[in-house]
Order: sequence, then C-alpha cells, then structure tokens
Amino acid sequence: MGRVPNVTRADAQAALRNPLAFIAARWTPDPRTVRRAALAALVMSVVIVVTGGAVRLTGSGLGCPTWPKCTEDSLTTTSEMGLHGVIEFGNRLLTYVLCAAVGWAIVAARSQKPYRRSLTLLGWTQFWIVMGNAVLGGIVVLVGLNPYTVAAHFLLSSALIAVATVMWQRTREGDAEPRPLVGKAVQQLVWFLVAASVLLIAAGTVVTGAGPHAGDSSEVPRMPLDWETVTKLHAVLAWIVVTLTFALWFVLKAVDAPKEPLARTRELFLILLAQGVIGYVQYFTDLPEVLVGAHMFGSCVMWIWVLRVLLSLRERPGPAPQPSAVPAQEPATSPSIAGPR
Repeated sequence: MGRVPNVTRADAQAALRNPLAFIAARWTPDPRTVRRAALAALVMSVVIVVTGGAVRLTGSGLGCPTWPKCTEDSLTTTSEMGLHGVIEFGNRLLTYVLCAAVGWAIVAARSQKPYRRSLTLLGWTQFWIVMGNAVLGGIVVLVGLNPYTVAAHFLLSSALIAVATVMWQRTREGDAEPRPLVGKAVQQLVWFLVAASVLLIAAGTVVTGAGPHAGDSSEVPRMPLDWETVTKLHAVLAWIVVTLTFALWFVLKAVDAPKEPLARTRELFLILLAQGVIGYVQYFTDLPEVLVGAHMFGSCVMWIWVLRVLLSLRERPGPAPQPSAVPAQEPATSPSIAGPR
C-alpha cells in the first residue's frame, strides 16, 4: 500500500471551503461506481416509499406523534410507544440512509472525469426533493395524517423516483445531443402514456385518501369522496395505460423499431399485467395490507419502467474515441463501411 500523503493546513481549508471539489481533485471513480451510486439512490427512493406504506398499513402513522422529535421530550421512540413507535421512527431513520445514498451519487457524479454538470445537477435535485419531502412528512404528522398532505407526500416521492431514474439512465449515456430512434408519432404516443401514468398515480393517492387504510387507529379524516367511484376511475385509467402500452408495442413492431424501446415496452406491459392482477385481487378481498403494500411497490416499478420506455426512444453517444495515428494512404476504416456515428 502506498504512503498516505500528508494533509496540509491549506488542504484542510480547501476541504472546508468546497468539500466536493476537494474530493473530486483527489478521486476519480470508475464509471461503474457512478452507475452503482445512481442505482443505489434509485433503489432507496423506492424503499422509502414501500416502508412509508408499511407505516400507514400497520397503523403506525402517528407512532411518533410529533416532529422533528418523536415525542415532546424524546428525539427517539420510547418503550411506552410500543411497536408503532418503532415502525414510525424506523422509517424516519431510513431517510438518513436515503440521504447517504443520494450523497454518494452526488459525490461520485461530481468526481467523474470529465466533469458532467448535468449529472451532478440531477443528484442535487434529488437531495432537495428529499429535504422537501422530509419537511412535508413532518407536516403530515403535525396535521394528524391529513389525507391531502399524505397524497402530496407520495407524489413528491414519485418525483424523486423520476429524477433518480433519469440520473441512472444518464450515467450510462454520453453528453452528446440526443438522437431519436423513432419517429415523432411514436414519441407523441409515449408522451400520452407518460401523462396517463401520472394521472393513474395521482388517482391512486385519491383512492388511498378516501379508503379505509387511514394510517392510524385513531379518528383520521378521509377525503370526502365515494371510495367505490374513485376506485373505478382508477381502474379505468389503469386500462388506458395498459391499452396505450399495448398500442405502443404494436406500433414499434410495425415500424421495426430498435430492440431497446421494444424490450422496455414489453417489460412495462408485463409489469402492468401483474399490477392489475394485484389491484383486482386486493379490491375483491377487502384490501388486505400485504396486497396493498405490494400494489404500492408495483406502482413504483411501473413508474420507473414508464420513464425507461420514454428514455429508450433516443440515444446519447459518448465522445468519439480519438483515432490512432495511421498512414494517410491506409485509412483504418472505409467511410462507406463505417457510416454515420
């Protein structure tokens, strides 16, 4: 092992002024490390949604009745608060794990060579969404699990998943101008799919806000809507998303599209079918908590794959490698064979 260089006073001052620049000047991560860091942030953004759902489905939403402390006198849960306090406080602690994962993604992106500003901005966007959602989560507790704040909490988590998905995709691409792989009509169809998916997720939060799983055993206000009607609207939107996905797959096959959009669309269709089965089973079995939790997880996976379908419609090549020196009379590759890059 090589000798560890001494850290001078000037180094320490530089680290305090701009720690990210200090680390970037001394560490260049492997591209796989950057991809793994972005993937870790994405995985944790899904985990925090699923564990947040577990808090609600176990009736632990007010396990810690105040915020930012768990009680008026204790930062952490106490033995008197029982299992509900442990579950709620455990979910709060996972926020720090999420922050660590996002922080690692930011550091890895900032230290990559050459520096990619767009990648670093995606990491910082995740950080500020996490901070905003942490404050919103505190408001949810302080207002006694008001269903509108709970819905906003989930929607902001969906925004976090969207940004994390884009960052993960961008770590596997270059910074060149995006080059479309399909025509305008297909792109417009996918944007319709994205819009319908957003409406589906939003309707899902309304179903939750009007449904029986309030998140606590005490009297928690619900959205003043007929739950059966809202659920049927949610199902209609789900069928619209499924139909658009099937239509997209058919069109992609018809135009002989590249394999990447086809593969992502096929995967999304299978995910939607599985999500639909879970949704109908939970509806006809009076919403068992395990199936509701699985449906929430499926919602996150569906949203990630919708975005993956959208991002698969174009490619962003990295910088072209520098050509090696060859004699002018013997080109390395014939232009007629090489084609456009």
